[in-house]
Formats: sequence, C-alpha cells, structure tokens
Amino acid sequence: MEPMGWGDYCIVLGCCAITMLVCRVVPLFVLKGKELPEGVGQALGFIPPAAFAALVANDLLTPGMFDAGLWPAAAPLVAALAVALVAWKTKSLLWCAVSGVAAYALLMLL
Repeated sequence: MEPMGWGDYCIVLGCCAITMLVCRVVPLFVLKGKELPEGVGQALGFIPPAAFAALVANDLLTPGMFDAGLWPAAAPLVAALAVALVAWKTKSLLWCAVSGVAAYALLMLL
C-alpha cells in the first residue's frame, strides 16, 4: 500500500470539514425559532455530565491499572472520592479542581 498523496489528503480533509460543518450548522437553521419538546430539552441536558463522566471514568479505570500495584491504582480513585466530597459540600468547580490536585499530590507523596 502506497502512502497517501497531498491531493488525496486535501480531499479527505475537505470532506471531513464539510461533514462537520453540515452536522453542526444545519440543525441551527432547521431548529431556529422552534421550541423543542420538554423531553428532548431535558434529554439534551444530560449530555454534558454524561460526556464528562465518561472522560473521567476512562482516566480512572483502565485495564492495566493494577499492574504497578494496589496503591498506584487506588490513589487516583481516592483523590476522585475527595473531589466528589468537596463537590457535594461546596458545589464549586474551583474548589473541586484545587482539592483534586492537592489530594492527588499528597497521595503520590505517600
């Protein structure tokens, strides 16, 4: 198999750019001025927390997390628990970030 040339690369890049533009812009024009049903609006509200949870879970739970031992695998989970407690208590993103970094740093020193 030979490498892709610049012409083919530009065609693929252009097709990807057009597809992304259409997928993002067409719904704006189609739904402009229309009210979404309550259920759809409520369902769309769950997307950001679900995406964030998936990203966090992907970093916390990996297939080879216990290869280096129990403590290196448990430290991020304990730090995440500390962040969850701070989030529940303060409801502040700033304090969550500060406590998460501090907890992880302290746990790595142990």
